[in-house]
Amino acid sequence: MRYLVSLISFGLLCLASCQESTRPKHEQPVEPMTMNSNVKPVVYQVFTRLFGNTVTNNVPYGTIEENGIGKFDDFTNSALQSLKDMGVTHMWYTGIIEHAVLTDYREYGVQLDDADVVKGRAGSPYAIKDYYDVNPDMAVDVNNRMKEFEDLIERTHANGMKVIIDFVPNHVSRGYISDAKPDGIIDFGEDDNEEKTFDPNNNFYYMVGKAFNVPSEYNSLGNNPHPTKDGKFDEVPAKATGNDVFSASPSVNDWFETVKLNYGVDYQNGRATYFDPIPDTWTKMEEVLSYWTRKGVDGFRCDMAEMVPVEFWGWVIPRIKKINTDITFTAEIYNPDSYRNYIFNGKFDYLYDKVELYDTLKHIIQSKASTDDISVIWQTQEGIEANMLRFLENHDEQRIASPDFAITAENAIPAMVLSATMNTGPIMVYFGQEIGEPGAGVSGFSGEDGRTTIFDYWGVPEFQKWVNNKTFDGGGLSDEQKQLRQFYADLLNLCNDSEAIKAGGFYDLHYFNRSQHYTGHSNKVYTYLRHHKDENLLIAVNFDHNNTEKVHLKIPSDALDKLGLSGSNIRLTTLNRSLVVEQERGSLTDQSTQASLSFELPPNGYHIFKLEASN
Repeated sequence: MRYLVSLISFGLLCLASCQESTRPKHEQPVEPMTMNSNVKPVVYQVFTRLFGNTVTNNVPYGTIEENGIGKFDDFTNSALQSLKDMGVTHMWYTGIIEHAVLTDYREYGVQLDDADVVKGRAGSPYAIKDYYDVNPDMAVDVNNRMKEFEDLIERTHANGMKVIIDFVPNHVSRGYISDAKPDGIIDFGEDDNEEKTFDPNNNFYYMVGKAFNVPSEYNSLGNNPHPTKDGKFDEVPAKATGNDVFSASPSVNDWFETVKLNYGVDYQNGRATYFDPIPDTWTKMEEVLSYWTRKGVDGFRCDMAEMVPVEFWGWVIPRIKKINTDITFTAEIYNPDSYRNYIFNGKFDYLYDKVELYDTLKHIIQSKASTDDISVIWQTQEGIEANMLRFLENHDEQRIASPDFAITAENAIPAMVLSATMNTGPIMVYFGQEIGEPGAGVSGFSGEDGRTTIFDYWGVPEFQKWVNNKTFDGGGLSDEQKQLRQFYADLLNLCNDSEAIKAGGFYDLHYFNRSQHYTGHSNKVYTYLRHHKDENLLIAVNFDHNNTEKVHLKIPSDALDKLGLSGSNIRLTTLNRSLVVEQERGSLTDQSTQASLSFELPPNGYHIFKLEASN
């Protein structure tokens, strides 16, 4: 397989000279905006209830007994240390806070949910049922479920990683009720005036005088029965639906299983805002965030953050950081026009880079775009690049190895190298990505769409080969899968170890080498420099799946000035994964205004060179 190439591929260097041409804007500021420039977060998102599940039945709409489930306890020291060794610094445990499920826990005092407003049998982790509890599915002892999660926090910390969980502020499940809230906490909606469609101090919006109607097209659990399945849900007056639908009869394509929370915005009257005095929902959410922060959670991934007023975030985040100054907030956000508002006014540390970099890289992989589009992105994000969380997979997106995305894991290797090394912001990997999990199989509610289900009890077949009956040693993986995982480990550890990558500046060589004055490589290749003090790296990636690309690269003289290499003999070396010189590849002498070198990039290949002055 072509991804067997070590972290640094071989290259053939030659010397050349060129004349200087007009240089376009091609460099970002050196100083990143992250809270700690010595750390580049490497986030491993795991769908918690699927991680340790070893059952392989995978019955569509299967029960927890048929299809099995993973537990908090499955994150053993061995499992966590293996992830730490792969370069992970932050564990994002998805689906922790209790949400609506169709497994019966009434004997433990947990209300049974209504099947007509639950998607799948295991339910959506974003239809929160109790902000002060954890999902009982994942506990060995349901009565001891919170302690089991607290123990997971401690184990994660003991293995040198931080803990991120989801905070879902925009909506809750239709059946929300907290039976675990601390003494003195008033539940959401408990004091609402249900005779008003909107009131700043209500927690919900109401369709006064109307009863909620389950979408007629929704057939919960397919043809499978359930005690609460009857096509009805008793809710009078009906509440507005989570995706801003102010109707008693949402469609099956709406988030009909959820209820929109009221942050003091009157959506039906020109989105008028009522933020003074502070709305009741704001203070309730501060209590929720404080609760989890005090349990030792190190960060929150905030679901659909831009559906909540930026003013709330700007108010609540500084208050939570008074409890833990190092806690981080990451926004799921899809509107680039709002990025700076949510960083500078909303006080977020990180934002999803989905609409710009992720979408562009996916299109390049699918031959629907070219690498010329990448330069536009970093220029658009100038000044906030360190705040952008990069990824190629998450629970909402199609698996790389699925027919809907890249077909093979190999085809996304250049995109992964670029996502991880282009800037100082965090990089994220979704569990199973590192071994080429394709997300195949008709699971139930979500069907087969190239994603791993988030609604059903399920086993993740290729990932289970790494779990290997809970030894977490990868014993069931093929040689190709082991090599792919080693590629990820090499790359992610480079992110940990390289000062140039985690804290350095960025210089776009692509822009210069794809200009009207000179074309040194095709639009399947992307080239750039990363630099920090005495460490200078040259990185090149090839998105062509079938062909070797020849690169004739010019390094502008001002770039050499920036690297402190102007007028010097320059030695290029490749690096192994521990950043020790592996082999000297050649010397580059700057005898003209621009230095030049040539090399080849294999299909889906990449080079990372270290540049040093040579006496």
